[in-house]
Amino acid sequence: MAEYTEYKKDEPLRFGGKEFTSRLIVGSSKYPDSDTMQKAWEASGAEMITVAIRRMNLTTGGSLLDYIDLNRYTLLPNTAGCYTAEEAIRTSFIAREMGLSDMIKLEVIGDEKTLFPDTAALVEATKVLVKEGFVVLPYTNDDPIVAKRLEDVGAAAVMPLGAPIGSGLGIRNPYNIKIILETVRVPVVVDAGVGTASDAAIAMELGCEGVLMNTGIAAAKDPVTMAMAMRQAVEAGRRAYVAGRIPKKLYASASTPLEGMPELL
Repeated sequence: MAEYTEYKKDEPLRFGGKEFTSRLIVGSSKYPDSDTMQKAWEASGAEMITVAIRRMNLTTGGSLLDYIDLNRYTLLPNTAGCYTAEEAIRTSFIAREMGLSDMIKLEVIGDEKTLFPDTAALVEATKVLVKEGFVVLPYTNDDPIVAKRLEDVGAAAVMPLGAPIGSGLGIRNPYNIKIILETVRVPVVVDAGVGTASDAAIAMELGCEGVLMNTGIAAAKDPVTMAMAMRQAVEAGRRAYVAGRIPKKLYASASTPLEGMPELL
């Protein structure tokens, strides 16, 4: 049977004037080795890789950048490990001065144990960086009010957590994510907490523009195979959202109605 290819076309994912066909963004830490990391990136189909500036080796050889084909992937520097707005702003400038990118995944962590964002500092840092010409993609909690404030100060997207970083708990509050989708006009990308393919599919079926993940792939027993599974889940979830699911009903609805059918003797 020939493969069916005539499906409804989708718009690309857009950040900072760039377009991406893949809606999966992947990380660059926790992999067992560099070879597995590169193979997982390829299997994921991702076009954007996020790298933690504060954890990069900037002075000696063996930099993470040695393993990233910049002709193939777009770098998304992040401010992981920053606990104040000032730290995050300074780290963003370092990324730009290194020539990495004007696009920043902004993190301002408020608590070392939970790694939940400091949302007040996050809004403050976003406002400053936007004025300085950065394309800011802030990692935030699943709070619609904070998401709206981030949009109002110029964030190019909002990245609400699905669950705590590295927890693998999946989308713990899909209703808040749905409200965020109704509240902001910028792209919504679920960031953190995705543990398996079904989590990624749920995020996309809700209407999110993309999913960012690291641990869910890198810490899997087989990162390369998991990367492929995540790719397929993101694609399937997005396609299901674009297609439009049937309404949920409390009672059954016959697939084959009886009206118009001939009477049986």
